[in-house]
Amino acid sequence: MPEPRKIVIVGAGLGGASAAAAVRERGYPGEILLLGADPRRPYELPPLSKGVLQGTTDEPDWVHEEKFYAEKDIRFGAGVTATRIEPGARLVLDDAGGEHRYDRLVLATGSRPRRLPVPGGDLPGLYTLRTLDDALALRSAFAAAERVVIVGAGWIGSEAAAAARTHNAEVTVVDPVRVPLANVVGETIGGVFRDLHAEKGVHWRLGEQVAEITGGPDGVRGVRLSGGEELTADVVLIAVGAAPRVELAHAAGLELADDGGVCVDAALRTAAPDVYAVGDIAAHFHPRYGRRIRVEHWANAKDQGTHVARNLLGENEPFLASPYFFTDQYELGCEYRGSADPVSDELVIRGDLASREFTAFWLREGEVAAAMNVNTWDDGDALGALVDGSAKVTAEQLKTAELASLA
Repeated sequence: MPEPRKIVIVGAGLGGASAAAAVRERGYPGEILLLGADPRRPYELPPLSKGVLQGTTDEPDWVHEEKFYAEKDIRFGAGVTATRIEPGARLVLDDAGGEHRYDRLVLATGSRPRRLPVPGGDLPGLYTLRTLDDALALRSAFAAAERVVIVGAGWIGSEAAAAARTHNAEVTVVDPVRVPLANVVGETIGGVFRDLHAEKGVHWRLGEQVAEITGGPDGVRGVRLSGGEELTADVVLIAVGAAPRVELAHAAGLELADDGGVCVDAALRTAAPDVYAVGDIAAHFHPRYGRRIRVEHWANAKDQGTHVARNLLGENEPFLASPYFFTDQYELGCEYRGSADPVSDELVIRGDLASREFTAFWLREGEVAAAMNVNTWDDGDALGALVDGSAKVTAEQLKTAELASLA
């Protein structure tokens, strides 16, 4: 495959910016164009629901210094949105009237917050959390609020609840699930997070549905539950997940997976010639799992963006990294590696749940499918090796043996 003369990257989040940097770091001398709808330079999202929302910082973690893109001769179209892709013509059009020919194209368009499909779900004054502006506005609202209702008990909802409590707001979290985060970590570990938030004063309304967002043209008044009770609120945050931004890909005729992502092979290629996808939108065929997975976490965007650079320049290397994410809520911090089925995999606990200092493992046919260290930080490399290495272990070994010796 001849070296491309021009690489266009649509989406200037962590995945797109990492791809641009990695291509240049590999010695590519050609043209790189990075298009991003956000007027700011690329930044990382995790601090938005953590430090920015809590008020310990006013800025996110920038992917690169401001001068980086000019110094690396990366054309950065800040505040420019791609409006159409024509794979046959190898062309990208944007909302500024630009037409950009490409030899290789990377789609890194990320996700948007899902809306709640109930009456009042489009009222002015509802908050979502995705951008720096969202985080700054929500932080100000938390600081002024007496009562906050958060719809959604996932990672964003849980981190936002912790942040709202640091601003001394009364916080209620509503979700149809019985235990928060159980779809990822199961009910036992989810219960650790539930109990932590309850100790910090969060009111859980679990197993309950939102029937309506109440209010009017002047803003939101509260949340009505399916049983008829209304929870009054100064601030309502909708945190019910994210939807991949695949409109461009869909309009261009690219194949979409059942979960809405863009289908890519093990090397992150779509079926269209020389078109790749990374990050939140990539429904990636993972050789280790033998199926497509789509991961909406920081490490996946960063690692896929870096990895795709080699394939843009002629290699055909599969992306093999295990999913990874982290969270910080109050004094609890944890890291999760791998991909568990919390219903069918065997849960093994090393340490003490009550003290919130432990490591959780999920065993599948004698192999570690996933591992999560909670307030313990010494075994990260060993946990990564256990997840990635498919080593045969027993539950007793995971509880008592030196973990490095098992990897």
